Amino acid sequence: MEQFFTKDYHGAPFVLFGPAHLASLAVVLLFNLSFILVRRSSSPGLRRGLRLGMAAWMVLNELAWHVWNWAVGYWNVQTMLPLQLCNVFVFLSAVMLFTRSRTIYEYAYFLGIGGAIQPLITPDAGMYGFPHFRFIQPVISHGLIISAAVYLTVVEGFRPTWKSMAHAVLAGNLYLLLIALVVNPVLGSNYLMTAYKPDVTSLLTLLAPWPWYILEYEAVGLVIFLILYLPFAVLDWRKGVRAARSNP
Repeated sequence: MEQFFTKDYHGAPFVLFGPAHLASLAVVLLFNLSFILVRRSSSPGLRRGLRLGMAAWMVLNELAWHVWNWAVGYWNVQTMLPLQLCNVFVFLSAVMLFTRSRTIYEYAYFLGIGGAIQPLITPDAGMYGFPHFRFIQPVISHGLIISAAVYLTVVEGFRPTWKSMAHAVLAGNLYLLLIALVVNPVLGSNYLMTAYKPDVTSLLTLLAPWPWYILEYEAVGLVIFLILYLPFAVLDWRKGVRAARSNP
């Protein structure tokens, strides 16, 4: 248990796409696939329990993250304020699950899922491998951000629209400007990674130097948004084709 929380971890280090990393991704995938069975269930108690359980676990997991960083001396305003996109959507997604808010869903489907995919695939775990808290906590956090929006889509029947994607693009860029032009210069921080590239292996590693990688990242984000909307675009197209055939 001591090695689970220790600052000076001496266990197996994190390996990108190693067995532990791939297993964690598989667990997240299987959890989301389980929503298909939940959708077929006629038990409102199961749905409510799962929805509220995910909301509570997201908040508790995030609070535990802050407590651990404070305890080991890592907590500071330059890195630990809940201003990263995923930190924001931990709390927004919890509220969304608790209230079944369609307004928050508009943003969580695109910004939440799109923002959480990258750190889930290329996490900044440092030396902390499985089963350290520093490895497990981000998997739970980013996995549940994705699962919150997927749950409301698959089980509750929510769906995004072209309009909601436009809202997400606008809100995301306004928040980016706020962080880049106000917060980071005042705090000397690098929230949303707008001040410089972080020294970790991620998608940003493949992009151009500052500040051009910000524009490239915007383009990547738009592509991710379009991919996320593609199933619904295809569904609407097929409905239009069927309607046209039935009303010649």
